[in-house]
Formats: sequence, C-alpha cells, structure tokens
Amino acid sequence: MPEYESSTAHDSPSAVFSLTQIRHLMRVEFNRAQRYSYPLSCVIVACDRLDHLRDKHGFEIKETVLEDVIGLLQGATRNCDYLGRLMDDRLMAILPHTGREGGEATARRILRSARELKFQAGGETLDVSLSVGLSHYENENTMFFDSLVEAAESALAEAFEGGGDRFAYRDPGPGKG
Repeated sequence: MPEYESSTAHDSPSAVFSLTQIRHLMRVEFNRAQRYSYPLSCVIVACDRLDHLRDKHGFEIKETVLEDVIGLLQGATRNCDYLGRLMDDRLMAILPHTGREGGEATARRILRSARELKFQAGGETLDVSLSVGLSHYENENTMFFDSLVEAAESALAEAFEGGGDRFAYRDPGPGKG
C-alpha cells in the first residue's frame, strides 16, 4: 500500500458538519441574518482535479488532500464560522456577520494557504489548487437561503472553468452577478 504525506503538520482536523447539518445551519444563520439585519457569506470550496489525483494515485491521496484542505479551511476561518462537507467532495463555509468584502478576504486567504500545500505520492511532489465560490446576503438582496447557496455554486463553477486556483463571486439577487 502506498504512503502519502502532506506538507502540513497538524493533527487530524476535527469533524466537519455533514451535508444535512451544514444545510440546516445555513438555513438557521440565514434566518438570523434576515431577522437581525446582518450580513452572511457562503463560501464553497472544491479541490481542482481531485478526481485525477485519485485516479492516478489512489483513494488514499484523495482523503489525505481533503483532510488537509479541511484543516486549511479551519485555519482560514473564525471559530464562529461553520464548515461542512457537501456532495462531490466540496466544502462549505458559512460566515456569519461577514459581507462581500470579508468573504473575498477569506477566499484570498484560503487560496494563499492552498498554494503552500504539498503532497508526496510515489516519490512525486503534488501541488494542489482550489476553486472557491462566494456569495453573500446583505440588505435583503435575496429572500431565500437556497439562492445564496446556488449563487455560491455558480461562482464555484466559474472559478473552476476559469482554470481553478481562483475565486469568483455571484450576487444571489435576481439578475445580478
């Protein structure tokens, strides 16, 4: 069995919320943001070419990479933020009291940290890059938390299609971008 090493020296990251849990937390935080008129950002992160790494180096490298990306996200976000794992190995961060500017700063911090990740597999050094999608709720730019998530998903697709190693923003309001 091949061994995989990452360049980060952290303990195994604490558990992240499941798909069901993170969507529930998103709904709760969105309702709070509406009620108390504070901003809320939604960040969705995907590892570029993760399936290619898995196909070339095995399932274990995929999980090693995801664990380190989770650790990276935990270091790039605050204790009051929520982190969950979505389907297709995507991760979501919910950032309460964070507007677009703060969300963009977080996305840039995530990308900078990801550029420092290095993995060893089969004597080869592997670089990993991330795509990040961002949207935010503020000033009633949408009435539905699903719109916020869909906007972040759309932004993620744009970042990935642009070659990865970048973030994109989408406004969740109708006809905005």
